Amino acid sequence: MPNPPDLGTVPYTFSIVGVQKAGTTTMTAMINRHPEVARAPRKELHYFDDETRSWDQPDTSDYVCARQRPRQRIAGDSTPLYMFWPHALERMHAHNPAMRLITCFRDPLERVFSQWSMLRGRYPRATADWPRYITELRPTSLPDTLPDGVPWTKVAARSGIARGFYGDQLERGFAVFPRDQWLLLDFRSMLADHASALGRITTHLGISDFRRVPELLHRMGQPPRVEGTAPTAGDMAGLAELYADDLDKFVHLSGLQVADWPTRRILDGRLDAGEFADRLARKIGLAG
Repeated sequence: MPNPPDLGTVPYTFSIVGVQKAGTTTMTAMINRHPEVARAPRKELHYFDDETRSWDQPDTSDYVCARQRPRQRIAGDSTPLYMFWPHALERMHAHNPAMRLITCFRDPLERVFSQWSMLRGRYPRATADWPRYITELRPTSLPDTLPDGVPWTKVAARSGIARGFYGDQLERGFAVFPRDQWLLLDFRSMLADHASALGRITTHLGISDFRRVPELLHRMGQPPRVEGTAPTAGDMAGLAELYADDLDKFVHLSGLQVADWPTRRILDGRLDAGEFADRLARKIGLAG
């Protein structure tokens, strides 16, 4: 059988930089259906958060994607850790200051519980139980550096709380890349009307609209059952208060509407923290 022709490479000109557990896998799968987009060898390249590279004078010539079909002219790197990881966006900007960025945001309480559930379901022995998970690394704002005493390879798995400081992340991100190079989406809105979200994405990337909008591809869903300790009303109320100031900053910077997010509703007294904790627990088979 003859080898396929070598069609060369295309540059990575956009990146889905955040946030984890907010539909990035679903979004990537749909974007990869576009005929002008080359598919990366894997979803998360973890290029600009790779601390084994020398970033003083980096050689980024290998940051290209193989073209699989003649029409393909751009490619995307979907690594939601970039939004959180110290200096990842600065490294990306040094490589290509014209990169287009996409971020999908999810209620921070739902997001952190979903991250814990995923890790606990996959790696039950390596992932701390819920009470320790939300206290082990509990910063009050977004860290600017990697924490002392924690190997960088473990920081990602222990950064559940920190990744919810969306306002701080956007403030840092806007200082690196101009606002017009960012597309900010809401997780629930994207799932409710993915056709509109894809239309905004293709416009943002400067490619043609989908001739046929792909179906909503659900990927990386919640595990059906996780062993561990159920969250409490105190957990949810405490985390909501932790995120309160940052959430106000996020709304100001993003312009996104978060009135229906559980965090906002708990802070406003419109949602009982215990009821919300029980709802999350039931989703993964934990007793409330």
